[in-house]
Amino acid sequence: MINLHQLKAGDIVLAKFEEQLSEGKVLELDIPAGQACVLTHEEQENWYSPEDLFPIPLTEEQLVRLKFKRTEEPPINGSGQAWIRGPFTVLLQDGDTPHTILHYRDETRNIAGSLMVHELQNHYQGMTLFHLE
Repeated sequence: MINLHQLKAGDIVLAKFEEQLSEGKVLELDIPAGQACVLTHEEQENWYSPEDLFPIPLTEEQLVRLKFKRTEEPPINGSGQAWIRGPFTVLLQDGDTPHTILHYRDETRNIAGSLMVHELQNHYQGMTLFHLE
């Protein structure tokens, strides 16, 4: 389940319809009604309640789909996997306590735990002023 206040138009989520999960893009939010309109890959628009919306874990596959490229240069601290898209860098660090480091120009954000795709999209927009699609 995702809290609607965490979502923005353009965010990518999993939506459950008739017990099937489909990846889709949030088109619109109706906070007073407690619903989000999501366009799934089946090209269907439906309104969903928060209990029918689920986050997508940020993986290498998802980063590739978001047009990030894996860099062969070792990260500054020597651990993890660095991904770049223009001047924006995502450093995924696994281990006992996984965390993610986001860097854009002179701003760096350290996020504890695993990051979800919609969370990366919102951080990206907050840092660059552009939505990540």
